[in-house]
Amino acid sequence: MAGIIQKKQQKSIIVNGMPDHIHAFIGLRPSMAICDLVRDLKNNSSNFINDRKLVKQKFSWQEGYGAFSYSHSQLDDVYQYILKQEEHHRTRTFKQEYPGFLKKFQVDYDEKYLFDWIE
Repeated sequence: MAGIIQKKQQKSIIVNGMPDHIHAFIGLRPSMAICDLVRDLKNNSSNFINDRKLVKQKFSWQEGYGAFSYSHSQLDDVYQYILKQEEHHRTRTFKQEYPGFLKKFQVDYDEKYLFDWIE
């Protein structure tokens, strides 16, 4: 995924994930819309996974995504958070965590429109 980000002339700071989600910390140039980058990330990465048969069934991403912006002064905190995903999710699932992000960033939402949670 970092390679896809770089091929789109964006800065891949860190990409890490869990079985049910990924975090990509990206330095996004103003010439690219986040929706276009996410579309390309999902399309190219799912093609990569399926072309190489890395999973038994056909792989596809869910619809939607969350995107949050951070200031340069928060770079190290966000980097460390993404780096330590496995450790972090031993105590808190993505399903527990994500609504907290929405509240923190004051995003109004209806739970029925959130992800199809993997239990």
